[in-house]
Amino acid sequence: MPAPDLPPIVQLAVPFFMGSIAIELAIAYLRGGARYETRDTFTSLLMGVGNLAIGILTGGAVYGMLSFFHQFAPISFGEMSWGWAPWLFVVCFTIDDLRYYWYHRIMHESRWFWSAHVVHHSSQHYNLSTALRQTWTSEIMLGFLFRVPLVLVGFDPIMLGFVGGANLIYQFWIHTELIDRMPAWFEAVFNTPSHHRVHHAVNPRYLDANYAGTFIIWDRLFGTFVPELDHDRPRYGITTQLGTFNVLRVAFHELIGMVRDAVQPRLSMGQRLSYLFRAPGWSHDGSRRTAADVKHAYVVRHPDQAGMPGLPAKSS
Repeated sequence: MPAPDLPPIVQLAVPFFMGSIAIELAIAYLRGGARYETRDTFTSLLMGVGNLAIGILTGGAVYGMLSFFHQFAPISFGEMSWGWAPWLFVVCFTIDDLRYYWYHRIMHESRWFWSAHVVHHSSQHYNLSTALRQTWTSEIMLGFLFRVPLVLVGFDPIMLGFVGGANLIYQFWIHTELIDRMPAWFEAVFNTPSHHRVHHAVNPRYLDANYAGTFIIWDRLFGTFVPELDHDRPRYGITTQLGTFNVLRVAFHELIGMVRDAVQPRLSMGQRLSYLFRAPGWSHDGSRRTAADVKHAYVVRHPDQAGMPGLPAKSS
């Protein structure tokens, strides 16, 4: 069964993105609640434009690689009579969202992938423009390989590209401070602004939490869910703030730093590989701190918080 002519939904959504940012900016100006900084917003928009352009340039190569693996799938849903049925898109979206959870989690746990993803976390502001601050290097860092298991079980690369775009569009609206909490049933199942504010926060309890794309149930299931606390409001950015609006530094600073660390003299091969693939903040001499180190240090200073969501149970 031939693939339907699926629209490039992310590109089509660009006017919606820009219009929503304008509305949020107007509301923020009138009543407060969403912080905008002109240079920061402009940097985020430039990163988004670059991401879109690179996606167009590399899309064919990524599709070709996924199609290569797809030929080894024992079945191909796209070639069956119900292969493009609407319900299958729902199944594909759900499974791909689980794939996204693990990919997103690994992006925070391995510096190789963090070197691309850190771009999205580099703003100290949290508004709809932050959603557009996207990496230019994810495909260079082989992020597309996380979709290979899905094409090997039979999902068509075209279908995966479509549901991935739909997931990205869903995640746009959760980058705001204007929405406090959604209804309890919605907060229990779906990713929301409250859940995602936690993910972007640098407060110790919030580091490396709430990796969900659309369904927060994955975080609840795998033990990475941390609720937003009213008495510990999120502070945004990265643990060592970048301190620049230069788009080239935003795009490549961590990649350059990772390579520089890995090629420094007098390191063993294991240490070099650790700089590439172990947790961000790892260092061979212990001079830097990982997210786990930050959490541990916080509990040492605040032993009454030990065992609270997002924090280790003991300070020792």
